[in-house]
Amino acid sequence: MVQLKRNIKGRALKVRLPRLAHKKYINLLMLLRVEGWLLSIEAIFMLIPCVIALIYEPESSLPFFIVAGITGSVGVLMTLINPKSKEMGRREAILLTGLTWVILSLFGMLPFIFYGTHMSVTDAFFETMSGFTTTGATVLYSLVDVPKSIILWRCLIQWFGGLGILLFTLAVVPMLNSSGGMLLFNAEVTGITHDKLRPRVSATAKGLWLVYIVLTAMLVVLLAFSDMDFFNALCYAMSTMSTGGFSTSDDGIALYNTLYVKVVMVVFMFLGGVNLSLIYNAVSGKVMNIFRNTVFKAYLCFVLAGYLLISADVLLEGLYEDVSDVTIDPLFQTVSMLSSTGIAAPGFSSWGPLAVVVILVLMFVGACAGSTSGGAKIDRFIVLFKFIKNEFYKIMHPSSVTTVILNGRGTNPAIIHKTLAFLFLYIIVIVVGGTVISLFGIPLADGVFCALQAVSNMGMGTDTTGLNGDYSLMPDAVKWLLSFLMLVGRLEIFTVILVFTPGFWKR
Repeated sequence: MVQLKRNIKGRALKVRLPRLAHKKYINLLMLLRVEGWLLSIEAIFMLIPCVIALIYEPESSLPFFIVAGITGSVGVLMTLINPKSKEMGRREAILLTGLTWVILSLFGMLPFIFYGTHMSVTDAFFETMSGFTTTGATVLYSLVDVPKSIILWRCLIQWFGGLGILLFTLAVVPMLNSSGGMLLFNAEVTGITHDKLRPRVSATAKGLWLVYIVLTAMLVVLLAFSDMDFFNALCYAMSTMSTGGFSTSDDGIALYNTLYVKVVMVVFMFLGGVNLSLIYNAVSGKVMNIFRNTVFKAYLCFVLAGYLLISADVLLEGLYEDVSDVTIDPLFQTVSMLSSTGIAAPGFSSWGPLAVVVILVLMFVGACAGSTSGGAKIDRFIVLFKFIKNEFYKIMHPSSVTTVILNGRGTNPAIIHKTLAFLFLYIIVIVVGGTVISLFGIPLADGVFCALQAVSNMGMGTDTTGLNGDYSLMPDAVKWLLSFLMLVGRLEIFTVILVFTPGFWKR
């Protein structure tokens, strides 16, 4: 670009201005190369159930090894792609985030199809997407004849997806720091703001994963001191820390209905709902940051309020038989629902209507942003309530200037607008999803509840499937729709929906 300017004598001079660079095409080859790394990592994770298969089902372990080999081979071949440019912009980061969860689910479903359960493609994809998104909904009506390696694979994909697939890749593939690493971090990590723990995004990812791994290991050890053997302790630790909720038996946690197990799981489900950055800072010596954090204090208030309301309902309805029915069980259920773990306390199905309403609210709200939990996140509701409070104040004081204070700092108006848009879109997705589901002969109330569970990433079951039942009775089209809603909820709507807008594909 050339622009005319005049010198001090009035003569015209040509000044060449820098040309603004516009990326015309999406760097598809770089996306495929990154997907190759991700598939290679998934293949490595598949080797863990392979070992379990050799121990418990040695005669039938070959299919799992073949699936791991196929996944790893495809991944390695894709890493050999050599794109001209290794740079990734915002569009590549958003597209890669959505593609990653779909592609890893397509390969992750292979063990369910060829080994142990022999599911259909629809059921296998549903089960895998439910695992990766930590929803915990299942099409398996019984786990009695399911091999231990498949049970472990279900819990493992939940644990892998709990903190984030791309976040793990950022931790182990440092070169992504200079190739859209922060964009990938922002696209996958939940919440309205994203604070880095370290200057480099890979160091931040490693710090978060270190906290996640240490907490999981601690839970494995603690559960191993109960009636659980190591295998069940490992599976429940992964499904609890990921707030996914997959069980290892048809009886679920009722098989280990002891005070010790309940208390341990309540503590770690609660930690699963806390922003892992806060836990990292606390371990690093900044303990007081937790108690100064507005969101954490609101999280505690939600847990306390839910516990008191459910306990009161059990008392008023006369549904208690012993002291645990009004003490640990309501607390267990409150934390399980708020953190979107979805593990039901024994006897929960007989509780009163107030408890059901409270659970629906907890499911919708969710825990803290930056955690492994689902839901709309408490952070956004704090912003919403403070924004509404400010609007009421401005009605009486029109000349006043207000701002939303979160953690002692003012919130950018752009963040407030995005938060309001998110909550509005969140409700629309649930209503539209539930309405479409009802068109397949499912009662509207159950359809909306199914959509709410999928978007909130919590698979409790419905009246249609039974409280602790499965989704095998659903039509195939509904399963694909619910799989999409799970992904939308896990990636917090904007990342997925944006890909379907015309503006995304324009320069």
